[in-house]
Amino acid sequence: MRKGSFGWNGRKRTFVLFVLALALLTVVTLWGQVAAEKAMETDFSRKDLAPCLEYPFGTDWMGRDMFLRTLTGLSMSIRIGLLAAGVSALVAVGLGTAAATLGRTVDGAITWVIDLVMGIPHILLLILISYACGKGFRGVVTGVALTHWTSLARVMRGEVLQLKEAPYIKMAEKLGTEKLEIIRKHMLPHLFPQFLVGLILMFPHAILHEASITFLGFGLSPEQPAIGVILSESMKYLAMGKWWLALFPGLLLVLTVVLFDVAGESLRRLLDPGSAHE
Repeated sequence: MRKGSFGWNGRKRTFVLFVLALALLTVVTLWGQVAAEKAMETDFSRKDLAPCLEYPFGTDWMGRDMFLRTLTGLSMSIRIGLLAAGVSALVAVGLGTAAATLGRTVDGAITWVIDLVMGIPHILLLILISYACGKGFRGVVTGVALTHWTSLARVMRGEVLQLKEAPYIKMAEKLGTEKLEIIRKHMLPHLFPQFLVGLILMFPHAILHEASITFLGFGLSPEQPAIGVILSESMKYLAMGKWWLALFPGLLLVLTVVLFDVAGESLRRLLDPGSAHE
């Protein structure tokens, strides 16, 4: 009885962590969108102010509120991460399922593409795709989406290969059910939990890589209040003692990534029946 009670308490704590992480990420996303215009306001009478009660993150060389600017940048990064990770996860499910169900030729071709993409240095491939697509919002989303699907595709392929040996799948095949019908009715519902967890765990990678290539100058344009742009610009002023321009945006970026990681790990534990008594 004690073990079951502990397991239930553990699952409740995990659920609370999951909800709290999602709530904080939602607040940051919405707050950043609402404050977008105010974050761009310049006032040279308040430029280069250190952190204080009125401006918790200080102000920059143009008198912009760094707290609001950081929230706006994080909001944009989260939205890019959601879109890119969503597209990437759908590609992973489609190709992983196709590799496991459409025969050896298709499986060999998709596996070769997966190995090829994973064999190229990740950040280099991301920069090349982003640059080829014209950089900016479209280039970043395309680059992130086309470079983050490989690991999840391998997981999906392995899951489908196991499912193909299940008795109810074998029975459906013997009854003459079409492959697409078997995939839609019997496989996809089983794959959905893994897809959801993989999708959430993909967000932090997408956000970090978006910030990385923007920081290097191959992502979003400088006029957009992205975290990568903020960090790149702040490097010019660190030697002048304006440490707050990089410290607080960097810390919030790390916190955002950690929140996504906590949400993904919590969801994995909630969807895993084996974690009921952990």
